[in-house]
Amino acid sequence: MGNVSSKRKRNARRSIVRADNGENETSIATATSLNSILITSKQHSENGEDSIHSGNQSTFCSQTQMTATSTRSFGSNLDIDECICRLLEVGSRYKVPKSICFRNSEIVAICRAAQQVFLSQPSLIELTAPVKILGDIHGQYHDLVRLFEMSGYPPDSNYLLLGDYVDRGRQSLETILLLLCYKIKYPENFFLLRGNHECANVTRVYGFYDECKRRTNTKVWKTFIDVFNTLPIAALVANKIFCVHGGLSPSLHSMDDVRNIMRPTDVPEYGLLNDLVWSDPSDTAKEWEENERGVSYCYGKKVVNEFLARHDLDLVCRAHMVVEDGYQFFNERTLVTVFSAPNYCGEFDNFGAVMSINEELLCSFELLTPLEHPSALILQEARKNKGRRPR
Repeated sequence: MGNVSSKRKRNARRSIVRADNGENETSIATATSLNSILITSKQHSENGEDSIHSGNQSTFCSQTQMTATSTRSFGSNLDIDECICRLLEVGSRYKVPKSICFRNSEIVAICRAAQQVFLSQPSLIELTAPVKILGDIHGQYHDLVRLFEMSGYPPDSNYLLLGDYVDRGRQSLETILLLLCYKIKYPENFFLLRGNHECANVTRVYGFYDECKRRTNTKVWKTFIDVFNTLPIAALVANKIFCVHGGLSPSLHSMDDVRNIMRPTDVPEYGLLNDLVWSDPSDTAKEWEENERGVSYCYGKKVVNEFLARHDLDLVCRAHMVVEDGYQFFNERTLVTVFSAPNYCGEFDNFGAVMSINEELLCSFELLTPLEHPSALILQEARKNKGRRPR
């Protein structure tokens, strides 16, 4: 990038959004502002903001790229760095606090800001490597922070998370709030896909609704549902790795089918979006079979092979299933399941995994074992974040 001031170096972070992607149109988003959120207009984007290439990386000026000011501060008195600091300090404590570390109005402001970022990006996110991929978290907040401690806090690493951030665990609120804050702060380097639990009817049953009602109120829960309805659905890494929460669908014929999913939207009872967040691979299925979950399908090896060949892909990366080692390959390493919640629900003796994809598209895995008490390093990161100048 040449010689730049130290202040600019602190602010700069190379985007991993593919610069040659012509589909970076908003879904049905508008450029309305939320208090001090600053959004560049579509007209400004169309007037020739260029991408600056550097090797396999690029700096991408998206249609609604947020400025350094907007990622730093939004709402009347809400600072994103201070929000992250508060959340990381909570992550350093073993005991789950009865109350959340934000006022309800602050939570709503974070959610509204995140909505605008999600709607500024397409339903199919197209990325370059390197990137690290996480599977299900399910409200295991201490483990989420430990994963960042192990693999690098944003923005030191680029991240793609595959969904299921809430439900089942004890701290879904802290989990989703930290992820939304990182998305707001690093919109082009931190990506969240939708899982089957980012859905109103599922959260009513599996814990997130009850946690919101107990620690905040039901209006806050509804605000989170509004955010979930704007989450992107799938991602392509280097046009070779298809990433999604659940898996494939008999309604998925081209990548445009994913690109054309309009948001905000709930997850329907059947069809493409339902399958993408609910379906599972099966060793016994020949092609498509009924899923024992009672929702969507199971797909066999032939389906995976035909999907990869049709779209010139090398790998399907998905989550949605607890696996003992935190990751598990299927069909001669053409599909991998990544699960990132160790000791899931306190009932499974499983690892949590982070899948790292380097510039050569080689995949490796870092494993997180269950830990009774969070590391003191988490508190150190929180204090370090608190001392940073806003950027």
